[in-house]
Amino acid sequence: MESYERLKAIIAEAEEDIAKAEGGNKAAGTRARKSLQDVRNLAQDIRKEILELRDQND
Repeated sequence: MESYERLKAIIAEAEEDIAKAEGGNKAAGTRARKSLQDVRNLAQDIRKEILELRDQND
């Protein structure tokens, strides 16, 4: 599933910013929050895709 691979990539990219944010870097914190919002939205899209697949198979 292409969306799932994209989700994994966003999480991997956010890892460095999250570590920097823990160290007090405010700009990294902003980037990390944006990445996490993207994760949230993409996860919701994946949930919808899975439900559509389920409904097609019924």
